Amino acid sequence: MTDRVIASLESKLEVGEFRLHSLLEITRAITTNQSVEQLTRLFSFIMQEQLGFDRFVLFNKEVEWSCLLKVGLRSKIKEIDVKQELSRFREITVIESSYSQVLNEFDVIVPVLHKNEPLAYLLIAGLGNRGVKLTETLNQVSFIQTLANIVVMAIENKRMAKEQVKQARLKKELEVASEMQKLLFPADLPTNKRMDISARYIPRHEVGGDYYDFIPLGDDQYIICIADVSGKGISAAMLMANFQATIRTLFNYQRFELEFLISELNKKVMTSAKGEKFITFFVAQYNATTRELTYVNAGHNQPFITNGKEVKLLDIGCVGLGMFDEMPFIQVGKEILAPNTTLVLYTDGVVELENERNQQFELESLIKLVHNFYRLSMEDMNNLVFSKLDEWRGTRKLVDDTAVFSCRFF
Repeated sequence: MTDRVIASLESKLEVGEFRLHSLLEITRAITTNQSVEQLTRLFSFIMQEQLGFDRFVLFNKEVEWSCLLKVGLRSKIKEIDVKQELSRFREITVIESSYSQVLNEFDVIVPVLHKNEPLAYLLIAGLGNRGVKLTETLNQVSFIQTLANIVVMAIENKRMAKEQVKQARLKKELEVASEMQKLLFPADLPTNKRMDISARYIPRHEVGGDYYDFIPLGDDQYIICIADVSGKGISAAMLMANFQATIRTLFNYQRFELEFLISELNKKVMTSAKGEKFITFFVAQYNATTRELTYVNAGHNQPFITNGKEVKLLDIGCVGLGMFDEMPFIQVGKEILAPNTTLVLYTDGVVELENERNQQFELESLIKLVHNFYRLSMEDMNNLVFSKLDEWRGTRKLVDDTAVFSCRFF
């Protein structure tokens, strides 16, 4: 066996031992649950100190692409649009010429794929200054791709585990918020000689963005209200839960003129939502002795009163809560309710519900239902409304929270 062959075998053995050692180091770091910073620091050490690459950058995709690691480079890496400029590369590629001035500073693109989708890109520069044959360098780069793949997948697994913990915590918080929100809805609505009150509500998610309430104030005075927060999702639902608690707290301590109440609620919504969301709100105060109903409609779907034949929409009020720092105007509406008058409040999930032909249910259909079955109790009426809504949407799912609050005054 010649000296040259022996030297070649020894060199290959050293390379094999080095690669095995590097893999063991990376594996040990992963199994001991080291941080992302520690993993990238170890990868950088192997690249620089053991392989001799002193100029490289590693892009990683989480939700968006970002620079995970940059070594020995002064160029503006942020100028690289990874999705546009690198996504076409699926194999290790030597950069000979590129239309991108920034990419021209690098020699090799090393993609890291998962299920044929790019998860990371390693860009290496300065290969021409290393005094090593290109074939040997590309052989090293192939091994680097393996290392990068292991490190990036470990980071991705960490991110997914963190996201799972976050989702589990969020789910628990939503369950608690849902139970709290249920407690804020009125537990018992009256059915007696004076009035028949009933409500039905189907939230789209665990915590909903619609709200209704019935609050006795004593001395034959009652508060009736309904609300809907703009937008969807957790932030909207949490804003509404906070709004519910605020109203209950305010009325537990003292009474308010409706104008003052609306003004105060507007300030609280602005503070909580910071102008990013608003709440449509209808609130009425009913005096069972005088039969007077005073109300403010703050941008909500117009409730209506009816005797079974004639209808009047309750549209006097102001803009929605949280739209302006100060309310530009607040008007109070007044109605005297004749015996056997029905008041129906609802949210847009009712009238804007679409069927399979993209037609909305609309207010006219709701009014027609109430008139056709006017003799029903309010509970039966609400059940009928939701049954008709189910028929209307067919196979379509609910896309919004849906609430109906019906009140009959004898």
